[in-house]
Amino acid sequence: MKPLEGLLVIDMSQFLSGPSASLRLADMGARVIKIERPDTGDSCRQLYISNLALDGDSTLFHSINRNKESFTADLKAPAHVERVWKLIREADVLIHNFRPGVIEKLGFQYEAVCAVNPSIVYAEVTGYGKVGPWRGKPGQDLLVQALSGLPWLNGDSDQPPVPFGLAVADMFAGAHLVQGILACLVRRGISGSGGRVEVSLLESILDLQFEVLTTYLNDGGHLPQRSSINNAHAYLGAPYGIYSTANGYLALAMGSVVRLGELLGCPPLTVYTDPGSLFSRRDEIKAILVQHLKTATTGHWLQILETNDIWCADVLTWAQLFEHDAFKALNMVQTVSRGEGIDMRTTRCPIRIDGEVFRSPKGAPRLGQDTEALIHEFSLP
Repeated sequence: MKPLEGLLVIDMSQFLSGPSASLRLADMGARVIKIERPDTGDSCRQLYISNLALDGDSTLFHSINRNKESFTADLKAPAHVERVWKLIREADVLIHNFRPGVIEKLGFQYEAVCAVNPSIVYAEVTGYGKVGPWRGKPGQDLLVQALSGLPWLNGDSDQPPVPFGLAVADMFAGAHLVQGILACLVRRGISGSGGRVEVSLLESILDLQFEVLTTYLNDGGHLPQRSSINNAHAYLGAPYGIYSTANGYLALAMGSVVRLGELLGCPPLTVYTDPGSLFSRRDEIKAILVQHLKTATTGHWLQILETNDIWCADVLTWAQLFEHDAFKALNMVQTVSRGEGIDMRTTRCPIRIDGEVFRSPKGAPRLGQDTEALIHEFSLP
């Protein structure tokens, strides 16, 4: 039995942050009913990655909405609204990510929901919180990254600010929402009271930067200084970075530059005996490494460094990763299906509980696929 079996989640969210949270709850056994607009559904159905679609929906929608049910309802039509209210009365969790003010116009604000279901866990995601001058700005991942300062940590010093190549604000907000939901469910099991969980994309991306923001807040407000050569962390010294070799790339983490010079047969590195120089002179140290590491293959350097317990790694492509025995041992890929031969390979839940890996072959639902069955099951009007 999965740990969340028996819980009913009503998911009124769309795009990435809210649906990623309900996906994780579904992975761990919760029943997730996704409320969608009758004609278009979740906008994510048409949010294509690399123009890739499957059975009329984007693969992004398939990947983040697997193992859910789709119930269509026009939230401005009284008859449909009453159906949703009846589902909410039965629910353990409600999730939404409407812009501030929209949920109140629809009538599903926390106070109204709590009045009909006091034990419910009410979870919401906004872009920038509900107060302040940014509350009405579009809660889109790239925009949040830009406003948070995060892109100034990526790339080299002569480059413009570089965003993450992933929707990190959405994903972390979804993960934080799950943490809050589970905390309230634990409290409900103890005291019987539900709760309200609120996260924002901005707060989540700021929390992601807790390490470097704490440094900034306590070192006199010095702005991050990216290395001009192979920057990988604006606040760490040499050799931290990724370097070209004769046939690929090599990642080097923290460690003694002097020891590195000895092992690599690179005498110029052995003069940097002052630990402070690893940051203050990191670009000249990295410049030496850049030239030296090009003289042999990645495998050659790995054999030397790994044998001597130096923190290093090959830089794999996804094709190389998927062929590696270490990846295969994780059994990270699963196949999900929405029937009629519509199958898709995707990743599984990354969480193990009591040694068990959670999988489900159920793919993302077609729009409104479960509406009639749910009307009958819950005796909806």
